[in-house]
Amino acid sequence: MSTLPTSSDTPDVRGRRVAMVTLGCARNEVDSEELAGRLSVAGWELVDEPSEADAVLVNTCGFVDVAKKDSIDAILAASDMKSDGAGPTAVVAVGCLAERYGADLASSLPEADAVLGFDDYPQISESLRRIVEGERPAAHEPRDRRHLLPISPVDRPSGTAHVPGHGSSSGVDAHIGEEPTWTPPMLRSRLSGSPVAPVKLASGCDRRCTFCAIPSFRGAFVSRPPFDVIAETTWLVSEGVREVVLVSENSTSYGKDLGDLRLLESLLGQFAETGVDRVRVAYLQPAEVRPDLLRVMAQTPEIASYFDLSFQHASPDVLRRMRRFGGRDAFIDLVTHIRQLAPEAGIRSNVIVGFPGETREEFEELLGFLEEARLDAVGVFGYSDEDGTEAMTLPDKVPVDEISRRVDEALTLVEELMAQRAEDRIGEQVRVIVESLETDDSGDLMAIGRAEHQGPDDGSTSVRLAGGVAEVGQVLHAVVVDSEGVDLVAEPTSAV
Repeated sequence: MSTLPTSSDTPDVRGRRVAMVTLGCARNEVDSEELAGRLSVAGWELVDEPSEADAVLVNTCGFVDVAKKDSIDAILAASDMKSDGAGPTAVVAVGCLAERYGADLASSLPEADAVLGFDDYPQISESLRRIVEGERPAAHEPRDRRHLLPISPVDRPSGTAHVPGHGSSSGVDAHIGEEPTWTPPMLRSRLSGSPVAPVKLASGCDRRCTFCAIPSFRGAFVSRPPFDVIAETTWLVSEGVREVVLVSENSTSYGKDLGDLRLLESLLGQFAETGVDRVRVAYLQPAEVRPDLLRVMAQTPEIASYFDLSFQHASPDVLRRMRRFGGRDAFIDLVTHIRQLAPEAGIRSNVIVGFPGETREEFEELLGFLEEARLDAVGVFGYSDEDGTEAMTLPDKVPVDEISRRVDEALTLVEELMAQRAEDRIGEQVRVIVESLETDDSGDLMAIGRAEHQGPDDGSTSVRLAGGVAEVGQVLHAVVVDSEGVDLVAEPTSAV
C-alpha cells in the first residue's frame, strides 16, 4: 500500500469538490471515511450534497440483491444530476459491488464514469482528478482476493494487498507492539458528527460458509495491529465520539494472524486509556466464542454488555450444509452463560430461512430456538442464491413462495418476542448516549439514543427531558418507564 502523493509536482486539485454516498454496512462507513481522508489531505473539498460536487464517489454494497439494487439506484441518481454547467462531472463506483463485479458492472451501467476496486484507494485523488478531466480508466478486473495474501494467517502482516480501512502499512511490519501505521487525519476524515463511530477491527474472513460470497471480494482474514485500533479510537474521542463499534467480518478471529488467538481479550482491556465511554463489539462467530472472551466483555466497564452472535440457524443439519457448527442445544447454553455473566446483556443475531434442503421440521426447530432464547434483536433473511457460492449448487431448493411464507412466520414470532424483551426492561436503569434531539407530539423535548444493550440497528431509547436540556453526545442516566415495540421510553434519574 502507498500513501497519498504529497510532492510539489502533484497536480493541484484545490477547489475541486467531492461528495461521498455510502451504502451498506458499518465497514463501508469506515472505508468511505478513509477515502474522504485521502481526498481531503490531497486538497479536495468534501461536500454533503452530490449536486454541489465535481465528483461523486458511490461506495456500493455487493452483499445481497436488495443492497445491490440500492447501490445501482444511487449511481443512477447521482448520474441524473449531471447537466451542462451544473451538477457533478463524474460519478464513480467504488466499494464491494465494484470490487465484486468490476468490468461487468461497468459494461452494464454506463452511467458510472469509472468502476474502481480496493487497490485503487491509495491513489484515489489522482484517479478522481483524471476522471473529472475526462479520462475513462479501464474498469477494475475482479479477482478472488483470498489469493492475494499468504495462506498461513501469521504470514499475512507482510502482505502488500490494500485492505480498506486498515490505514497504510507501507514499509511497516505490523506485528504486535510495532509503531502505529494509522495516522489521522490522512487516513480518516469524519463524514458525520455522530457520537457513535465504527472502527475496523479486522477485514476479510477465512470461513467457507456455503451461502456467503464476502470472502471472495473482501479477502482472507487480516487483523489490525492493536496499536492502530487504540490510536484511532483515541483520535475519534478527540473528535467528539463517545461510543465506538468494533466491526469486522468475524471479530472472534481477531489476532490469529498476529500470533495471539486471545488478542481480543487483551485489546478490550486497553480502551480505558482512550477516554471512550463505550465500546461495542460486533459480529461474534458462535463457534469461536471463548469463555474468557465472554467474561472480559461482561466485566470490563468500557465494553458494552452486548453480544452480536451470528447463529444463522439452529438445526444442526442445516448448519452443516451451511458449513457452520453448533445447534439449538449449544446455542441455548451460550445464551444462558451470557445471561449468567450479565443478566441485563443485549443479545442479537441473524437467521436465514429457506436454505436449500430446509425441511418444515428444521424450520420449526429454528422457531423453537428463537422462542426459547428470547433474543433482544433478530434479523430474518430469506435465502437467495449468491453468485459464486457453493449453496447455489446444492439440491432441494425451497420454492420462493415457501421461503416468503417462512420469512413472514419467523418475523411475526421474533417481533413479538423482541417486544416482550423490551417490555421486560421496564424498571431497568440505563445509560443512554444521546444521538439526536426530537420533540414529541406534545412539543416536549426528547433525547434519542441507545442504551448499552441496543446496537445500531436494534431499536432506540427515548429519554423524556421534562423541561430539561441535553446535547448530542451527552450520556444520560435514566430508568425505563415504557416500551414501544423494540424501542424503550425512559426518564432521567438525575437533573439534566
